[in-house]
Order: sequence, then structure tokens, then C-alpha cells
Amino acid sequence: MVDHPFSTDGAALLVIDMQRYFTDPSSHASFPEADAIVVNIQLILAAFRQRGLPVIFTRHALARGEEPGRMSDWWGENITVENPLSAIDERLRPLASEEVVRKTRYSAFVGTELESILGGLGVTRLVIVGVMTHLCCESTARDAFMRDHEVFFIVDATATSDEELHLGSLRALADGFALLATTREVLGWME
Repeated sequence: MVDHPFSTDGAALLVIDMQRYFTDPSSHASFPEADAIVVNIQLILAAFRQRGLPVIFTRHALARGEEPGRMSDWWGENITVENPLSAIDERLRPLASEEVVRKTRYSAFVGTELESILGGLGVTRLVIVGVMTHLCCESTARDAFMRDHEVFFIVDATATSDEELHLGSLRALADGFALLATTREVLGWME
């Protein structure tokens, strides 16, 4: 899908909100599409780790007493740090050397240290995977682009519970914010 060259120079993998909240069937917020992309994320994660490239996870969770903002009004609930479902899915467990950025808004850049982490690592390219395509993934991709990162958005390693919303986000991102690619393409770049 991508007609633009990819280089691992300055590249990092950003795994957005792959938490048990979305993948564990016991959670009311889980959806099959989130579970379905775990295998593709595992493949991309392994390729980045084998090459010693940066991997950063995000975890959406509010700390006690933290202001949820407008999202609480929209969704009617907040996932908290104390909730076991806020943990990253065990199948994608971050290594001790990998950053886990806790966030409270759709975009991983808002109110977090993500931008300084990326700057410290010399990251200029972001490969984005995770959930939900049309909310946290798209918001983060747009903000990354606005901060002059080259964004690669992986179509079969991002998911949401509504295929139309997934496809709508992909169309919008491809029109001016991100280069779309598949897991197979990413693995090919990494060879």
C-alpha cells in the first residue's frame, strides 16, 4: 500500500492502548477486532525488538483524583490505574527497557511525556498500531504528523469495533497525515 520508502533510521513502534480493557472477553469494552490484531502486533513488535529499535506503549488510565475531562461526559466511565483491565495485554508485555506512557486523552501527546521521549530517542518516524483506530490511534497519528514525524499507520494492526469507522479513519489519514501499510509490508521493510 505504501509508495514511500521506509527506513528504520529514526523509527519507533508506538503500540496504542492494547490493554485488557479492550482485549479481555470479561471486559464489557472488549471487541473481537482488538483481539484479532494481537498476532500482527506481536510480529511487528518482534521485528522492532530484534533490531533494537525503540518500542513505546501507551496505557489509557486515570490516577486517583485526576480530572477525566470531556471523555467522561462522552463515555460515562473512566478506566483507572487500579483496574486490572487497564494493564497491557499479557501477550504484548512491554520489556523493562520499553517505555509505557500513561495517558488520559485520545492523543498520546496530550498531557504526557511522549514528545520528550521521542526527541530523546531521535525518533522521526512512527509506526502506529493498536486501538481504537478512529479515536486514540487517529488522534495520535494526527498529532505526530503535526509535530513533523513521518507516520506509518498499520491497517491490519489497528482496530475498532465498527468497520466503517476504521475505514473512515484510514481514508482521512491517507489523505494528508499518514502512510498506510500492512503488517506484511512492515516485516518486509525490516528484512
